[in-house]
Amino acid sequence: MNSILVTGGAGFIGSNFILYMLQKYPGYRLVNLDKMTYAGNPENLRELAGKDGYHFVRGDISNRELVSYIFETFDITGVVHLAAESHVDNSITGPEVFIQSNVHGTFILLDIAMRRWMDIPAQPGKGLENRRFLHVSTDEVYGSLGPEGLFSETPPYAPNSPYSASKAGSDMLVRSYHHTFGLNTVITNCSNNYGPRQHDEKLIPTIIRSALENRPIPIYGQGLNVRDWLYVMDHCRGIDLAFHQGRPGQTYNIGGRNEWRNIDVARLICSVLDRKQPRPGGNSYGQLLSFVADRPGHDLRYAIDASRIETELGWKAQEDFQSGVEKTVDWYLKKYL
Repeated sequence: MNSILVTGGAGFIGSNFILYMLQKYPGYRLVNLDKMTYAGNPENLRELAGKDGYHFVRGDISNRELVSYIFETFDITGVVHLAAESHVDNSITGPEVFIQSNVHGTFILLDIAMRRWMDIPAQPGKGLENRRFLHVSTDEVYGSLGPEGLFSETPPYAPNSPYSASKAGSDMLVRSYHHTFGLNTVITNCSNNYGPRQHDEKLIPTIIRSALENRPIPIYGQGLNVRDWLYVMDHCRGIDLAFHQGRPGQTYNIGGRNEWRNIDVARLICSVLDRKQPRPGGNSYGQLLSFVADRPGHDLRYAIDASRIETELGWKAQEDFQSGVEKTVDWYLKKYL
C-alpha cells in the first residue's frame, strides 16, 4: 500500500492536497501530521473524519519520537512535506519559531526518512527503492526580481526575509540528504497560491474579509508589488506529478504565469464583490482600499519559469485568474457570511 505522510495537512495547501489525493487515489493511505497552530484549521478536513484511508495525528514535526512512531506504525512509503511557518510579517516580529519549524523540523523528517529507507551509505534498503521525500518550498528563496525576467531552478538563492531564509535553509538540507545519503528527494518551489481554505492573514482573504466588514482594505506601500498567482488545485496537481514522476534530486518550479500587482488584485476582488454581494448604499468596495506603511524588505516582484515541470511532466496551470478569483470569492462569502 502507498502510505503517504503529509505534514501540515490541516493548513491551506495541505488540506486541499489531501482532499485531491484521496479523490484521485482511493487506494492510498494519507497520514496527516499537523501541530494545529494558528494556521491549522480542523474545519478544512472535517468531511474526512472517519474516512477509510485518512489518519490524523496531532503533533510537531520536530518531535523525533513521534515522527519515528508514525513511520513505523503506518509503514510510510512517501513524504509530502508542507508544514511550515509561512507568514512573512510574523517572521519579522518573531523569527525563532521559523527556524525551529522550517529548518529543524525538516531536518528531523529527512533524518528519520533516511534511517528508515536507506542502507548507509547511499543505498536504499531492499524493496524500498521507490520511497520518496517531496519538499514543498517557495519562490521567495530566490529573492526579488526587477521589472523583467523569471525565476528558473538555477539562480543562486537570495532570501530577503527570515521566512524565506528558513525555507532556503530547509531546501539546502533536502538537497544535502539526496547528495550525501542518496535519499530520493524532490523539491518544488511554488509561486503565490490562492483559493479556498487559505488562512485569514493572507492577502486575498484579508481583502475579502475587510470589504465585507466595511473596513479599510490594507494595501502595502502603493500596491505595486507583483506576484505570480497560482490556483491551489493547480499547485496540488503539480505536487502530485512531481511526487510520482519527478526525477530524483530534481527541483521543479510551479508557477501560474499569471503576474498581477497587489493593487490590481484588490481592485479585481472588489469588482467581483460589487457584483456578488453589493455594498450597502450602492458604493463600490474599491472605495475602501487604503495604503499602509510598507513591509520591511518587501520584495518587489516574483515570477516563476515553470518550463521544466511543463516540459518534463506535462503540467500546466488550468485555472485562469478571473475564474479562480470567482471560485475563491464564492467560498469566502459562504465562510464569512
